[in-house]
Amino acid sequence: MLFSSLQSLAHELDEYTPYEVSGRVVAVEGLVIEVSGPIHMMQIGCRLSLIPYKGTPVAAEVVGFKNNKAICMPFGKVDGLGPGAEAKILSGKQTVRPTNEWLGRVVDGMGNPADGHGSLPKGSKVCDLKASPPPAAHRDPVGKTIDLGVRSINTFTTCCEGQRLGIFAGSGVGKSYLMSMLASNADCDVAIIGLIGERGREVNEFIHKVLGKKGLERSIIVVATSDEPPLIRRQAAYLTLTLAEFFRDQGKNVLCMMDSVTRVALAQREIGLSAGEPPTTRGYTPSVFTELPKLLERAGPGVNGGSITGLFSVLVDGDNHNEPVADTVRGILDGHIVMERALAERGQFPAVNVLKSISRTMPDSTPEAYREVVNQAKNHLTVYDDMEELIRLGAYKKGTNPEVDRAINLFPQLQAFLKQGKQEVSSLEEGYKALANILNPQEK
Repeated sequence: MLFSSLQSLAHELDEYTPYEVSGRVVAVEGLVIEVSGPIHMMQIGCRLSLIPYKGTPVAAEVVGFKNNKAICMPFGKVDGLGPGAEAKILSGKQTVRPTNEWLGRVVDGMGNPADGHGSLPKGSKVCDLKASPPPAAHRDPVGKTIDLGVRSINTFTTCCEGQRLGIFAGSGVGKSYLMSMLASNADCDVAIIGLIGERGREVNEFIHKVLGKKGLERSIIVVATSDEPPLIRRQAAYLTLTLAEFFRDQGKNVLCMMDSVTRVALAQREIGLSAGEPPTTRGYTPSVFTELPKLLERAGPGVNGGSITGLFSVLVDGDNHNEPVADTVRGILDGHIVMERALAERGQFPAVNVLKSISRTMPDSTPEAYREVVNQAKNHLTVYDDMEELIRLGAYKKGTNPEVDRAINLFPQLQAFLKQGKQEVSSLEEGYKALANILNPQEK
C-alpha cells in the first residue's frame, strides 16, 4: 500500500511543472481557436487551459499550426472566450490512471465521474490515452471460443477471445438491441463499453434496463453524448481502449464494445476540417483513415496473456455497406456482422443476415462435430434466399427441385432459430444442439 502511494506521488511529481508558460487567444471562429505565443513549446495533441476574463477555464487541444499560430479546439463551451484570453500550456501527453475500483462506474470522455457517485480514485499506473498497439510479432494468437449469448452469432459467426468483430447496420435496424444483448450475455471477466455520440436519454436506459446491477458490477461505461464537442467524442473512444488495455495487462479477458465507430470518424472529420485538412473521400479527411486503424488495432490479444475482444458497431450511411468508413473498418477487423432493414421489418430480431456475416476464425472456431451442421444450415438458407422471390409470388411449384423443397420446409424453423428475445440467453452448446435438431430431428 505504501509502495503504491509512493509510486502515485512520484507520477504526480513527474507531471508537475515548476513554471507556467502561456500564450494568448488571438481569434475564435466557431470551434476553432487561434493561439499565439511560444509556438516552439507546443505540439500536436498538446493541452491548453484557456482562461476567459470572466467564467470558467476551458480545456483545449492543439490540432494544427498555421501562420505561426496554434490551431486549437475546445473540450467544452467557449462562452465568454475572446481575443486576449490567456492560454496556459499544460502537459503534452494525455494520460489517465485507472484502478480496479472504477468497475461499476460511468465516466465521461475525460475520465471524470459521470454517475454522481463521488470521485474516482487514481491508480499508480499511468496509461497513455493514445498508446500504440502491441508489436504485431509478439502478440498472442486468438484464444478459445467466447460465448456471446446470441444464437445467430454463436453458431454462424463464432467469435474467439481477442477477435474483433464489426456490427454493421443502418439507423433503426436494431443495432442497439443487439449490442444490449451482447453486453448482458457475453462471457468475459470485464466489459468496457464506450457510448460515443449516443442520445442522452439512452444512457440511463442502457445502464439500468440493459446492464442492470449485475452487469454494471463488471463494467466501466464511457459516455460522450451527441451534443458534446468532437474532441470529447474522440477522447471517449481513446479512453475506452485505454481502460480495456489496463485490464488486459492484468491477464483478464476483456470485452470492449463501442457504439459507434462511425461517430468517432465523424468527430475526427470535424477536427480535421477545423485543422485545415482537405476533404477527400465523401467529405472525410485523410486523418480519419489514419486514426481508425490506430484505434481498432489496439484491441486483440495481448503479449503475455489477457485479451481484448472487440465488438465495434458501424452505422452505415443510407444502408450502404460499402460507404468509406464501413469499407475501411471491415478491412481492419477480423469479421463482420451484417444487420438488414428487410429482416427487421419482418420482425426478425436481432436482424442479422447470417449469409452476409463472416467470422475470419471460422471454421476452426466451430466444434468439429457441428461444422457440417452449420454448413448445411447455411446451404438451406442460401437456396431459400435465391428462390425467395419466386416462392413469395407462388411461381415455384412444389416437387420441382428436392433441394428447394427441403429449404422451404426448414425455413420457418431456421427463421425461428435466428430470432431471440432481449432477455433470452442461449449458450454455444445450446445453439449448436438446437440447429442440429432442426436439420436432423431424429437425432437427439
